[in-house]
Amino acid sequence: MQVSVEAVSELNRKMTVNVPEEKIREQVESRLKSLTREVRLDGFRPGKAPASLVRKRYGAQVREEVLSEMIQSSFHQAVSDENLRPAGMPRITATVIGEGEGLSYTADFEVLPDFELASLENLQCPRFTCEVTDADLEAMVQKLREQRRTWSAVERPAAMNDEVVIHFEGKVGEESFTNGRLENFHVVLGGGPLIPGFEEKLIGAEVGSRLVFELDIPADFSNEKLAGRTASFDVEVVAVNESVLPEVDADFVKAFGVDGDVEAFKADVRANMEREMRRALKVRTKSAVLDALLAANSFTLPEVLVADELNDLLQPYFKLAERGDAGVELDTLKDRYTPLAKRRVALGLILSKLIEDNKLSVDRKRVRSTVEEQAQSYENPEQVVNWYYSDKSNLREIENLVLEEQVVDLILSKASVTEQRVDFAKLMAPAGATEQQPQL
Repeated sequence: MQVSVEAVSELNRKMTVNVPEEKIREQVESRLKSLTREVRLDGFRPGKAPASLVRKRYGAQVREEVLSEMIQSSFHQAVSDENLRPAGMPRITATVIGEGEGLSYTADFEVLPDFELASLENLQCPRFTCEVTDADLEAMVQKLREQRRTWSAVERPAAMNDEVVIHFEGKVGEESFTNGRLENFHVVLGGGPLIPGFEEKLIGAEVGSRLVFELDIPADFSNEKLAGRTASFDVEVVAVNESVLPEVDADFVKAFGVDGDVEAFKADVRANMEREMRRALKVRTKSAVLDALLAANSFTLPEVLVADELNDLLQPYFKLAERGDAGVELDTLKDRYTPLAKRRVALGLILSKLIEDNKLSVDRKRVRSTVEEQAQSYENPEQVVNWYYSDKSNLREIENLVLEEQVVDLILSKASVTEQRVDFAKLMAPAGATEQQPQL
């Protein structure tokens, strides 16, 4: 077998492979002999058909199968001999396949980049810290009370945090975008999200009052039919309700599975908050470490890996597009998600090299503790743990997570680290409420 490799660009390779006819013929003859012993042909007992007849009937098919398998095996052998690391599947073009001429083909493919990692000692990385204060605990208890609030009718003007029940219609020009009059629509003032300015118009309104007003809709409003336009509203107030919060007493805590002990309830709440805090700190620190790692290592990415990653990210949108969702603009989505795809590919290559260079393997004890910690969020933790360990494939995601955390720990052990304290409320704020942390 003759092999030649041409570097078309930094990562693109063009490999030419020539396999002599003799090697192909050996494979074909061997298969035809085996086939002769097994094939059934009319007029002959099994295994008694003449070799010439078997060759005539099956020779072309056998040669095609041999060539197909030989292309695969010879490519893998050539890649190994040439010490190449393909980033994806090759594009094979056969140039000679005729009987008696041997096999000649070209394989076009990208290789993984060969790069040196930046020194970990030169990285500047933050390590985020936090604690659950008494004020944080009281704020969480207050949220739990609000989740179980009831509403009581009042005879006064509506104020912030009240619930206002209205009948209303909204129009742009003469067109009703509410499909006529909506009745008994509940609005919690300050609860959002509605058209900006709508809730403010209801503050001070009383039962039985009628409000007619216009609002200029922001150009970036989520509803494209309304964005940048002026909407008119005709509103009738039918009820004003104020919230009634339950007392934190024995009856209240029983709803959370605690047998009437308020202090035990608060201890459980704090424990849950601290568990979620530790998870959030890991995520934020990991994200910052990976940002620093990515900024310190620059290299060319294989286009095939970026394309594959982008395809994975867009899978949910492909399904929506197939169902005819008019709001799915794939070109726009590709532009939006390409940077994330590149980030993931780059970090994947960097982390793989760190793992290989430092001979890291998954810490089984850490996997177990991670599983047990995650299981605490469920009603039956033992059942969750048993599920993970019932099948090795169930553990794969946890193992990958733990290995990434081991890499982060390695980096933090060598880099220049500064601790950054973060407020609990800000740490736990939902995505979008604060600066979103990019993920691997």
